[in-house]
Amino acid sequence: MNVHPNARASLSAERPLASHSLPTNSALARKPKGAEELRSSVWGPVALVAVGAALAIGLSGPVFGQEADDSASLPEITVEAGAPAPAPRQVYSAPATPAPAQPAPEPAESAETDAISESDVPYTVPASVSTAGRGEIETFGSYDLNSIFRSMPGTSTRESISNPGIAVNIRGLEGSGRVNMMIDGVRQNFGITGHEASGFAYVDPQLLAGIDVERGAVTTVGGGSLAGSANMRTLDVQDILRPGQNYGALVTGSWGSNGVGWAEMGAVAAQSGRVSVAGAVSKHDENDYENGNGETVPNTNEDLISGLVKAHIDITPAARLSFGTVLYNNHFTANSYDQAIRSNIYTTKFVYNPAANNWIDFEGNLNFSDVEMEYYDYYDPLGGGSYSGRHLQDRGTGFNAANTSRFNIGEIAVATEYGAEYNHDDANALNGGVNPEGEQTTFGAFSETTFSYGIWDLTAGLRYDYFKTEGEGAVAVGGHLGIPSGPYSVDDSDGRLDPKITLAAQVKPWLMPYVTYSESMRAPTVAETLMGGVHPGTTSFFYPNPYLEPETQKGWELGFNVMQNDVFTAGDRFRFKADYYDMNVDNYITACESDLVINFGFYSMSPYYFCNTPGRSNINGVEIEGFYDAGAYYAGMTYTYTHTDLPSQLDGLGAHSYLPDHVATFDGGVRLMDQRWVIGSRLYFASEAYVGEVNVAAGEDPYDDGYGLVDLYTSYELRNGLDVGLTISNLLDKAYTPALSTGATGAIAGLDTGRGRTFLLTARGQF
Repeated sequence: MNVHPNARASLSAERPLASHSLPTNSALARKPKGAEELRSSVWGPVALVAVGAALAIGLSGPVFGQEADDSASLPEITVEAGAPAPAPRQVYSAPATPAPAQPAPEPAESAETDAISESDVPYTVPASVSTAGRGEIETFGSYDLNSIFRSMPGTSTRESISNPGIAVNIRGLEGSGRVNMMIDGVRQNFGITGHEASGFAYVDPQLLAGIDVERGAVTTVGGGSLAGSANMRTLDVQDILRPGQNYGALVTGSWGSNGVGWAEMGAVAAQSGRVSVAGAVSKHDENDYENGNGETVPNTNEDLISGLVKAHIDITPAARLSFGTVLYNNHFTANSYDQAIRSNIYTTKFVYNPAANNWIDFEGNLNFSDVEMEYYDYYDPLGGGSYSGRHLQDRGTGFNAANTSRFNIGEIAVATEYGAEYNHDDANALNGGVNPEGEQTTFGAFSETTFSYGIWDLTAGLRYDYFKTEGEGAVAVGGHLGIPSGPYSVDDSDGRLDPKITLAAQVKPWLMPYVTYSESMRAPTVAETLMGGVHPGTTSFFYPNPYLEPETQKGWELGFNVMQNDVFTAGDRFRFKADYYDMNVDNYITACESDLVINFGFYSMSPYYFCNTPGRSNINGVEIEGFYDAGAYYAGMTYTYTHTDLPSQLDGLGAHSYLPDHVATFDGGVRLMDQRWVIGSRLYFASEAYVGEVNVAAGEDPYDDGYGLVDLYTSYELRNGLDVGLTISNLLDKAYTPALSTGATGAIAGLDTGRGRTFLLTARGQF
C-alpha cells in the first residue's frame, strides 16, 4: 500500500500489512444452546436423510419389481435465471398450493414422459432446486412474498416489518450478494447499510408468474454468489393467454382484513403472426395491521403501483428477439423515515436455436436496472432525524451470453454450456450517512458439461469470477488499518476459479441419487469496502476497509430425487427430494470494532468497520420437500435442519442471519365437486432462532422464541376461467415475532410484530 498523506491516499489492491491483525471477537462465534452432541455431529442430519429415504422407499414400494432401463439417462432439464419454467400440466399440486383461480387439473402423465410439469422440475434436477408457481403466490403471497420463500427448504428471508423489499436467505447466508437475487434474470444489487437487511429486491407479488430458487454454488448464468440464487419471474404472454387464444386478459382483485385492503391487477396479451405482446398494471394500498394480541404494529403501510410490458418478435422459426420493462413505485415508512422507492428494469433477449443444428442453442441478454430510494420526513412529527432528503441510487448494467452444444462421443451423450456474464453497478448517495459512493464491476466466464452414459450423468463445471471495486472517501482520524486522515481512493480487484462436479444416476425409473462437490466466492461490496461516516448523535464512527478478501466456500452435497406415478391409485403422483449439505466458509465478512481509540476528551470510542473474521466456519444441514397428489386429495411438506458456527452479523450494520434450527411446513387438502372446489390447510413451524450474543444485552437470552402458524384456504371454480377464493392466515390469531425479522419503525420494545388473523378474499378471471 502506498500512502500519500499530503494529498489523497491511494488504497490499491494490496493486502493487509503484516503488522495488522483482525480482532477475533470471540463473542461473535455462535454458542449453540442444548443438543450439543447432535449439533456437533453429522449423525443427526444423516439420520434425518435416512428417515426421508425410508419414507420414499415405503411409498414407492409397488415399483420395486421394475427394472431400470439401461439406456435411460437423466432428462435434459435446466433451471435458468430469467427463463420461464415449462408450462405446467398439473394445475394443482402440493406443496404449491392451488390458487383461487385455476382450472381443473388435466390427467397426470407418467413420470417417464419427456413432458415435465413446472411442479415436477425440482425432482428431475440433481441439485437443491425449489420452485413456486402462480397459484401458490396468489394464495399465500399476494401481499407478502416472505411466506413463499420461507415455505421452501433451506430458504428464508430477512423480513423487514416496515420495508416491503425482499431479502432472500439461503442456508443462513444473506445480504451483500451472498444470494444472487434477480427479477427476470436481472441482478438486484441495491444495498443500504443501516438497521435493515443489507440489500433488497423490490417486486410486486401480483405481477409474478413464479419463483425459482437454487441453493448452493451456481456455475452458469446467475452465478458469482456464495449460497445460491433466487429468480422472480414476472408475467409474460404465456401466463396471460389460455391455450389456443390469440388475445386475452387476466384480471385479479382481492380484499383483505387487518390492514391488507384492496389490490387490483389487470393484464392483457395478444399474438399475431410473428409478434406477441403483453402488458399489466397493479395497484395495492395497505394500512397498519394488528398482531395476535390486537395491538397495532405501526408503520406497516404501503402505497404501491407497478406495471410491466413485454414484446417478442420471432425473426425466424429459430430466432426470437424479446424486450421487457418492469416498473415499481412504492411509498412506505421504514428505518425511521417516510420513504419512496422506484425500481425500473429493462431487458433485451435474443434466442437462436436452429432445430437442425445440435451445436447451437444460444441465448444472449442485455439488461439495465435503476433503483432509487428517497428519504422524506422523520416518522415522529415531534421532530428528530437528520437524514431527510437522503437519496440512494444503484444503476446496474449487465449482459450475459451462453450457448449449449450437444453431441455424442461414441455411446456417451454430451451437452456442454459455455458463456460469460458481466455486471457493473454504480452506487450514488446524497446525504447517505455511512452509505458510500462507488462502482463495482463483476465478470464471470463459465463452462458446464454433462456426460451421459446409461444410467449415469457426470456434470463438470468451472467458473472464473473477477471483480473490481472503485471509490473515494475521507477519514477524519487516521491510524485505522494504517490509513492516514484525509481523503483516500480505493481501486481493488481480485479473481478466483471455482469448480463444481456432480455425479447422478437414474438407478430406477423413479429414483435418482446424486453427489456434488462445489466451490464459490462472493466479492466484497462497495458498502463493505468504503463505509464511513458518523452515526446520528455521534454515537458511533465507521471506517472503510480496502483490504477485504472475497468470501469463499467449499462444500459437499448428497441427495436423491423420487418421482413415481400410480403408487396407490391410477393417476396419482408422488414426488420427494432430500439432501444433506456441508459447507466450509472462509473470510466471512462481519462488522468488527477497530483497535483504534478516538478520544473526545470526556469520552472515547473505537470505530466499526467490516472485516474478514479469522478461521473457517461451517454450515451443514438437511433439506426435504415432497408431495403426494391423488387428485381428490393431496398432501405436501418441507423440512429444514440447519447447524452453523458462522460469526454473527451485527444488527445495525446489516442484521443477523441465523435460520431457526428446525423449520417445517405441512400442506394438505381435498378437491370436491369434480375437483372444482378446493379446501386445504397449511401449517408452519419454526423452532427458536439464535440472534447472536453481540445483538443482546449482557445476560439476555440470545434466542428468539419459536412459533407455529395455521392457515386455511379454499377456492371454487365458478366456470372455466373464473374463480373465487378465501385464505385465512394465522387462523388461531397467534401473537409472535417472525424469525429473522427487523422490527417496525416506531414500535415499542417487546411488541410482537407478526400479523394477526387475516382474511383474504380473491377473485380471478382469465378471458
